[in-house]
Amino acid sequence: MSMLDLPRSSDLDRIGEQMHALARAQNTLQELLKAVVDITGDLELATVLRRIVRTAMDLVGARYGALGVLDEEGRYLAEFVPLGLTAAELGDLGGVELPRGRGLLGHLIRHPEPLRVDDIARHPESAGFPPGHPPMHTLLGIAITVRGRIYGNLYLSERRDGRPFDRHDEGVIRALAGTAAIAIDNARLYQRVRKSAEQFQRALLPRLPDLTPFAAGAVYRPASFPAALGGDWYDAMLLPGGACAAVIGDVVGHDLQAAADMAQIRNMLRALYYDWGTPPSSSLARLDRLMHAWDEAPIATALLARLEPAEGAWHLRWSSAGHPPPLLVLPDGRVRFLDTEPGTPLGVAAGLPRPDQREAVPVDSTVVLYTDGLVEVPGQSLDQGLAELAATAARYAGRSPQELCRALAENGPSDGRDDMAVIALRTPPLTGYGRT
Repeated sequence: MSMLDLPRSSDLDRIGEQMHALARAQNTLQELLKAVVDITGDLELATVLRRIVRTAMDLVGARYGALGVLDEEGRYLAEFVPLGLTAAELGDLGGVELPRGRGLLGHLIRHPEPLRVDDIARHPESAGFPPGHPPMHTLLGIAITVRGRIYGNLYLSERRDGRPFDRHDEGVIRALAGTAAIAIDNARLYQRVRKSAEQFQRALLPRLPDLTPFAAGAVYRPASFPAALGGDWYDAMLLPGGACAAVIGDVVGHDLQAAADMAQIRNMLRALYYDWGTPPSSSLARLDRLMHAWDEAPIATALLARLEPAEGAWHLRWSSAGHPPPLLVLPDGRVRFLDTEPGTPLGVAAGLPRPDQREAVPVDSTVVLYTDGLVEVPGQSLDQGLAELAATAARYAGRSPQELCRALAENGPSDGRDDMAVIALRTPPLTGYGRT
């Protein structure tokens, strides 16, 4: 080969630039594929929005990023999710209203084409920044369209290398916007399905009746999975003779069938335990026999308890079918579990003996019944979950039964993967009760 056949330096430069562009494109493709996995890996909308912004910042090396969500009319920003601000910068913006969609942000709302600005201050539609806002000179804005409608706009500012955003950055973020639209749509669908499932589940649960003179409270929380209908339930009612019955239960499964079985079992058991002269164990045994007559008997745990006035004191009588033990909160704030053998769950084997338990309960004590969704956490022992529940109950012992139930649901050891139910009854003074 002669020297004349060698590429000229200008050709070498061009080839080098092409190779660099190819390497950059390949690297970007890998980052985009990872971004798709990261963004679509969550279904909580707030988390998805923040993940979109963070991923966009990482892809183009931007210091600042934000996602503005449009209002229903698509005219203004109803929500603004900023990332990249330091604690000091956030402090300087204390009391400043979040952007509503004026200036360049408004321009992108009115003209949803990709927007690249090298000098924000020189743009004719720039509205400046509020006092305390960190200086920003460059901007890359891309609209995010969900199901043919603009959901919001993604804003990026200040590449960390000091250079303005280029056509490559614009292409990357446009590709990301398509993935973001799918992730947002999935998260919104998840929210609607979860809300519908929760409404259906709550419609199956009874509202606690007036249990005066007892104070009572109850809370149900759905699982965090999509469409996670559950089989947890609670119920309570006053009985003749001044007694009050309460039941907590959990049908195995997280689907529509579990919810339907739960409603049927709850209604059957309510009819059975209204017979106040029958021990709780007999009511559970009769229920178990009835369930075995079904074509496909579900499996469920349950605990039926009655607070009864007797000899000038309250007595708790209960029977368990494979359920966690009751928690007793005493008037002085001490707590303890009423540990007994849990018994056999319903739907397993009819005819097995079911013992009754009995415990004296002082006036102004609170009996707490709960499902395993409140105390079971994968990878953690049940004893640890029960200990955490007891500690939380002791911390909120002085609250009303409803506030106590809410505190247990919000501060208990559960990770939210299972639905949960909790009910609490507080014993009243014995005026007129049990004073024969």
